Amino acid sequence: MLAVAAALAALLGSSAASVLSSFASLDERALMPTIASGCSTTGTASCTNTSSVSNLCCFEAPGGLLLQTQFWDTSPSTGPTNSWTIHGLWPDKCDLTFSQNCDPSRAYTGIASLLTAQGASSTLSFMNTFWKDINGKDETFWEHEWSTHGTCMSTLKPACLPSGSPKGAEAVAFFQTVVKLFQTLPTFTWLSNQGITPSSSGTHTLASLTAAIRAESGFTPSFDCDGSTLNAVAYYFHLKGSIIDGTFVQISAPESGSCPSTGIKYPPKTGSSTTTTSAGGGSTGTPGSLPAKATIHASSTGGLLSLGTWSTQTLATYTLTGTATSFTMTSSKGNCGVSGGAFACGSGVALSTFSAVSSGGALLLASGGSTAWSSDGVPSGSTVFQVFTGSSHAQDYTLSIVSP
Repeated sequence: MLAVAAALAALLGSSAASVLSSFASLDERALMPTIASGCSTTGTASCTNTSSVSNLCCFEAPGGLLLQTQFWDTSPSTGPTNSWTIHGLWPDKCDLTFSQNCDPSRAYTGIASLLTAQGASSTLSFMNTFWKDINGKDETFWEHEWSTHGTCMSTLKPACLPSGSPKGAEAVAFFQTVVKLFQTLPTFTWLSNQGITPSSSGTHTLASLTAAIRAESGFTPSFDCDGSTLNAVAYYFHLKGSIIDGTFVQISAPESGSCPSTGIKYPPKTGSSTTTTSAGGGSTGTPGSLPAKATIHASSTGGLLSLGTWSTQTLATYTLTGTATSFTMTSSKGNCGVSGGAFACGSGVALSTFSAVSSGGALLLASGGSTAWSSDGVPSGSTVFQVFTGSSHAQDYTLSIVSP
């Protein structure tokens, strides 16, 4: 597995630069890039160089300002009711201008078939739930995002790929990277953690929305509205290395979106909450029955103690309240929640909403539409480790909900 570059300060809400790299799924290895760039991720980040760079296979230029964009579609609704959906990954130039449709000869069609043929069926499964077109034409939407934006990425030019790479391998890598980056940016959960949930009547200020995301991620995104209705968000990054397997360095938005300062509506979606919560699409269908009491087991070793730490000691018993698609958790220490990407339980912890999904006979714990969890090491004896959402730390695993 590719090395993980963790940024603890950012994950805990610091204003320090966030590094999100090597977004491996915990239970779907097919989400790993099917090719490797061979580029270093320790050099200068895009848009921060002071002299020209000659090797644009390992330095994204001129489109070095990367935007991961998401939708909140409600008219009609698309995707799960408890998750935003993917719009795309855009390579803006450092001065905020951009190019589009850079190589019509690589405007591939049949994206689903391309992904399947090159071993990325797990990425496709995730896209089928979380990368939706408002008119129901998902394939056309994916083709558009690749041809319009992906073909403009210098590190994805065919000449930059390993020798012998199949035709379209750079597009497969593009979709894998977009999916993995999206999984680290759970907008719905971050807003919910800060008390902002969809409502048919309430309104919000732009300041409260941006403050909520900043409190969870450490950075300010840009929000877009259709009139006064919230419908899109963009997260901004510089990149070290290649789009294929580089390190995304998050920054605050250098430009404002289109939302007004006050009176912003965040309406609920119609439909169902996500039941495909595996980071790689995983198991689809209705999650299994949620027990009222459970211990939480890690897939590799041990499980969770009452403070929410990963350990090989005697596991804590948790109380689960709600349904498999939406529930809260408490332990003997207090409420359990996720803040800034860190999981914890205690008297001062705000409750977060979790979901569960049946996968291979297990009921997996999910946060923000992903079953991905990770820590900085493997516990042993009295040594325990903090638990984080996503897979941006050294050790990754899934967490199973087991009736005591």
